[in-house]
Amino acid sequence: MTTPIPCPKKLRAGQILDNLSEPEVARTLREGLRNLYSVIKDSDAHIRFAFLTGVSKFSTGSIFSGLNNLRDITVSAEYSAICGYTEADVDTVFAPELQGLDRQAIRDWYNGYNWLGEAVYNPFDVLLLFDKREFRPYWFETGTPTFLVEELTRRRTFTPRLADVVADEALLSSFDVEAMAPEALLWQTGYLTFHGQRRIGARTEYRLSFPNREVESALNDVLFKALFGEPARAAEAVGRLYDALAAGDHTGLRRHLESLYAAIPHDWYRHNPITQYEGYWASVFYSHLAALGLELIAEDVTNQGCIDLTVKLPERIYLFEFKVVPDQATGQALAQLRAKGYADKYRADGRPLHLVGIEFSRQQRNVVGFEVQTG
Repeated sequence: MTTPIPCPKKLRAGQILDNLSEPEVARTLREGLRNLYSVIKDSDAHIRFAFLTGVSKFSTGSIFSGLNNLRDITVSAEYSAICGYTEADVDTVFAPELQGLDRQAIRDWYNGYNWLGEAVYNPFDVLLLFDKREFRPYWFETGTPTFLVEELTRRRTFTPRLADVVADEALLSSFDVEAMAPEALLWQTGYLTFHGQRRIGARTEYRLSFPNREVESALNDVLFKALFGEPARAAEAVGRLYDALAAGDHTGLRRHLESLYAAIPHDWYRHNPITQYEGYWASVFYSHLAALGLELIAEDVTNQGCIDLTVKLPERIYLFEFKVVPDQATGQALAQLRAKGYADKYRADGRPLHLVGIEFSRQQRNVVGFEVQTG
């Protein structure tokens, strides 16, 4: 006689994520899953093969309890392509669907998920692209990650840092209701992926970044709206920013930024701790740019240091340096770009180079310094 496994109605690990802002509810859901997995462990004599998958890997002790003899294949290179489409899949199986679509654009938008093996495409995105014939953030549109945005803003996350995160094994493996690092949360929910690893003695270090244009653009769009405080006005500002950048309109760009920061509601500064740290102004600008889906390089490394932000357009390249000052402009931002010779990295590119030094005032809560050097 086979004992049926009790399965709570619609109980899933994703519901724990949905309720992270309510720890008691999340703990109750976690206990429900623990009970389910304990029954599976008791029935192991009747199970030849079991495969568990889902959005997030909660710590073994907190959710699996007695089910502690699992093999974790999350970062096993041999299984890295098990849940996505490979380059070969797209070029062969879906060859008839590629006509009329930019192959490199497909790669830029939807490829890049990596678990230390072969990178894969998001199947949900690819199938909808072939059906709709239009590049859109299909996966991201299935649900706004409200809990994630709230957690990142609560922790005053410096958004440019999300493009290049360093983490170790312990950090990525430690995830539960009571203790969750933002890096682990972003990685396990698909907003960051592996971009490299290295061994340092007994320690393995991982580099994480956005997997593709869809995730980088869409996540920064919702982050920008959260940082800005008025989502409707934030959405209107994106098009104006692109027009100024593409045209090389420095006066228009400065006016746009001054208008942007002036539009942040006064109450937003009083009731939101995130506005009180120095990275806030740069985070607003970075996420504003990243929402456009342009090619951005945060902390762009050169032989003399790091450029705060490099932005590449088909027509031109911008190098940005940010400073936060008490009140009045000092000219230090542009001076640093010049002194460090940051433009030398891109001299051979051929596109016009624009060095832009921006200074934000803590007192005025706006741009007080904006200097540009072209050439």
